[in-house]
Amino acid sequence: MATLTSVAPEIPVSDMERGIEYYEAKLGFRVEMRMPQGDYAIVERDDVSLHLFEDTSKSQSPVSLHIFAKGLDDLYAELEKRGAQMSQAIAQKPWGTRDFRVMDPSGNEIKFTEPLTA
Repeated sequence: MATLTSVAPEIPVSDMERGIEYYEAKLGFRVEMRMPQGDYAIVERDDVSLHLFEDTSKSQSPVSLHIFAKGLDDLYAELEKRGAQMSQAIAQKPWGTRDFRVMDPSGNEIKFTEPLTA
């Protein structure tokens, strides 16, 4: 039987340098790899890899992605202190999670979610 093991979403950014700077400085990711042409990079934090690609034509819509995390309150405080563009404060959801959202400079939205403990 086949098994899925991980996901690495590709995220369009309108300016690669600005995108990398935001993901590093504001969200705490580090650059794992950059293509020599400067139009593609992989940023990582813990066990999460995001693939950034430069979309200067803006033919790709902004995307929304969902990252599960532990220690949501600490993560929120860290990203807020770093100056991340918060688009939603921590909110409890009726389906048993808490989450908050940030936006990157290209309009992509990242939702950080933590399941409620019993």
